[in-house]
Amino acid sequence: MVAVSLVSLDSMDSTESTERTANAVLEPPAASAATQARSLYVETYGCQMNKADSELIVGLLAREGYRVTDRVDRADVILVNTCAIRENAEQRVLGRMSELNRFKTANPDLILGLCGCMSQHLGDRIIERAPYIDLVAGPDSYRRLPDMLRALDAGSEPALSLTWDRAEHYLDIDPVREAGVNGWVTIMRGCDKMCSFCIVPFVRGRERSTPHGEVVRQVERLAAEGYREVTLLGQTVNKYRDGEVDFADLLSRTAEVDGIERIRFTSPHPAHFPDRLIEAMAASPKICPHTHLPLQSGAPETLSRMRRDYTPEVFLDVVRRLRERIPGIALTTDIIVGFCGETEEEFEATREMMRTVRFDSAFMFKYSPRPGTASHKRLADDVPEEVKGRRLTDVIEMQKSISETRNRAYRGKTVNVLVEGRSRRDADKLFGKTDAFKTVVFPEREGIETNMIVPVRVSGSTPFTLFGDVVATA
Repeated sequence: MVAVSLVSLDSMDSTESTERTANAVLEPPAASAATQARSLYVETYGCQMNKADSELIVGLLAREGYRVTDRVDRADVILVNTCAIRENAEQRVLGRMSELNRFKTANPDLILGLCGCMSQHLGDRIIERAPYIDLVAGPDSYRRLPDMLRALDAGSEPALSLTWDRAEHYLDIDPVREAGVNGWVTIMRGCDKMCSFCIVPFVRGRERSTPHGEVVRQVERLAAEGYREVTLLGQTVNKYRDGEVDFADLLSRTAEVDGIERIRFTSPHPAHFPDRLIEAMAASPKICPHTHLPLQSGAPETLSRMRRDYTPEVFLDVVRRLRERIPGIALTTDIIVGFCGETEEEFEATREMMRTVRFDSAFMFKYSPRPGTASHKRLADDVPEEVKGRRLTDVIEMQKSISETRNRAYRGKTVNVLVEGRSRRDADKLFGKTDAFKTVVFPEREGIETNMIVPVRVSGSTPFTLFGDVVATA
């Protein structure tokens, strides 16, 4: 048995970090006794793409014979898969690496490795800052991990691999996924957008799409494993194209897979929402009525400095067409306040956009410059920190009020909930999500298990959660 540990700290959440340990079962192939005896612990920081990459890493090393453990103190190899979106995430990871280094006292042969976006961003500088790190691998280098680990067995020099590979899709590697109800499928890697505040194109490389046949195969595999929900992942997911197959076609093809009942995707870009994509979303009840549509700012001047290639008018048109064709669709977003040069008038334009669209929820941040990005190189970070803080508090409170109103409208309605597990705050209750990505908490009932879809009549709500009871069925 292999226990897969994915401790996740989501860089998308501005209010709190989440930690999670999950187990999956896999019988690895036969391997040498030396490799067979080695245990692996993987820890993940960041977004869904990072979580999907960690599952890929586990799948790769498990087939090499590594035994994966959920006990960090029992590991022979510790790999930390990282995010580089925000500077404080990097500082947190460096602090965590220092903590993990103490396990070398009890196990001098322990290998401590850093993988993912932060590795690509800092490169060999990470060894200067943390010389106890043995291995550094970027997002295109996971296939090289077995060789890198073998090289460390033969020598004492750190193993580094930070090369780009536009042909790399890891097509022959099946991820070992977390136990749960949702399976991630990476359909694109990299990004070509070059937003001025974003480091992603510099750490994940140029945009490329996974062949559609492989995407469908992965979805079919998830269905065979018992997953009922799948999320298609990409930095600009709706730019997907494999020959004549675009994202609308891909959604339609994945919707044909038997066993999968819900299909989600993240994150789309507002500049790439043709009518045929919206029609594909509306055509299948499997495609969830929820879209995460990053706004960032409501001011055209700020959007221009951010290099976001849409205007507020374009954004509002997408919202209008989505809501006209898919009534009741839930819209979530990202907001950045205090970006370079943001005036009070520009900030007010963001507030006005929030009032107009009335998002169901939002991830909200105050701008912080990332070395290597265009805004860091060419724009002055000239909004005072106290102003950024005030603006962030302002939009958080505004969104909280909007979310509370939108959730209150669910009271008295019956929603279908995909059960995810027990509530963390109340062991006698279960929780899950609606197809519109609303979290619902309800009392446990005999016969209800994880991965079931049950009808729940909503009786109460907060800005963040719906509450109710399971509706008895004949």
